[in-house]
Amino acid sequence: MRIPILKIQDILLVSVQIELDDQSALQLQEDLLIKIQETAAKGIVLDLTSLDMVDSFIAKVLGDIVSMSKLMGSTVVITGIQPAVAITLIELGITLNDVLTAMDLEKGVDLLRKAV
Repeated sequence: MRIPILKIQDILLVSVQIELDDQSALQLQEDLLIKIQETAAKGIVLDLTSLDMVDSFIAKVLGDIVSMSKLMGSTVVITGIQPAVAITLIELGITLNDVLTAMDLEKGVDLLRKAV
């Protein structure tokens, strides 16, 4: 199942509403990079509110998505990180340096608007 990527002006909105497995995470990565190229989006809000748990591979892919998006000129804001996900990311050594974060989607969009 593909994760929808919505375009709102110059922002891409990605709300992960399913538990990510390896294949869906890689598909999201590919789809998002293609969408950045097609739209020249200045920013991305990646909402992880529904994501309760991540493993090491999913954590790495999320970090890669942020890095790749930056390389393509898009600022990323991650919203809705659950406590278990935050703990797992830190325990796995995945530091999302210079990544903007917000508690919810609305605050994430506001933060991104100020950043770009």
